[in-house]
Amino acid sequence: MNESNEHARWGWTDRYREEAAAFPEWIPGRVTLQHRNLYRVITGQGELTAQVSGKLRHLSAASWEFPAVGDFVMVDKADDREGYGTIHHILTRKSAFVRKAAGKTEGAQIVAANVDTVFLCMALTRDFNLKRLERYLAIAWDSGAVPVVILTKSDLCPERAAQTAAAERTAMGVDVVVSSGVSGDGCEEILQWIQPGKTVAFIGSSGVGKSTLINRLLGQERMETLPVDKDGKGRHSTTRRELVMLPGGGALIDTPGMREIGMECGDLSTTFADIEELALACRFNDCRHEQEPGCRVREAVGEGLLSEERLQNYKKLQQEVAYQGLNSRQIENEKIGRMFAEFGGIKNARDFVKGKNRP
Repeated sequence: MNESNEHARWGWTDRYREEAAAFPEWIPGRVTLQHRNLYRVITGQGELTAQVSGKLRHLSAASWEFPAVGDFVMVDKADDREGYGTIHHILTRKSAFVRKAAGKTEGAQIVAANVDTVFLCMALTRDFNLKRLERYLAIAWDSGAVPVVILTKSDLCPERAAQTAAAERTAMGVDVVVSSGVSGDGCEEILQWIQPGKTVAFIGSSGVGKSTLINRLLGQERMETLPVDKDGKGRHSTTRRELVMLPGGGALIDTPGMREIGMECGDLSTTFADIEELALACRFNDCRHEQEPGCRVREAVGEGLLSEERLQNYKKLQQEVAYQGLNSRQIENEKIGRMFAEFGGIKNARDFVKGKNRP
């Protein structure tokens, strides 16, 4: 990628330039689109379609080691003349929004790479779900990008004050923007994060209005939109991840709606900072916040300072993260260990039961 101001707007910095200098035989570019095993890449001289080199494919043991939308890569040609190009190397990512692969597929899936700000979109209509928001926040904080919560479809929710307040309490320390792609509410505020040289990504479930909002920001009908089903469930209008430029500069990554968002990793300490702070005052360092004496977390629930629902979701996400990378047998053993932790293990639990059954 050349040194022009035009391409610096895409996020090309000295950090990437220095790393790319180690590969003088190749040309730097950025992945703007992925379609199965093919990638669209922009370089300083144009655009091209590229595939992964055999060596890179051989060295990549997991899906997250392959290129993703937003990656800076090294390719062997600058444009589409004379056929496909080849991606030989992925420059070190500064951030990556990672989720567990959808369905029964194992492993991690990179939703967007090298993002500065990730917009977590949730509609103020039937999509409103604080548990899902907590999950999004945990993944976003772990990604290395700065999360911003975007509450969409404000034009369809006149009484939105209570939901906005609930989202602000859940997303402690995170900016919350109330927006509408139809009326334009919140768009000026969102544009403050979209600056030349910066990359933002829009993440959310199907039908939350991401595409409508992005079209408003772009000033054109770039993204396809679809009406929401009668039951309020969203429909996939965006079917692939794509990086586009905004008129005033800055790169924007649109992503397909995610009906499920499994956690491959997550920063629970930041997302649930209130619970982690309360836990410091528990009598026992390994307190599980259940029935232990001197548990400050349980006391806070009783005092109305912390909701039982938030605490249970925190525990659920803790277990989900703890089980990552384990096979089914290991997960089962981990669950058994948790169930009988207060006895010091399943063997002690059996001895306890035998003792109680003795005449």
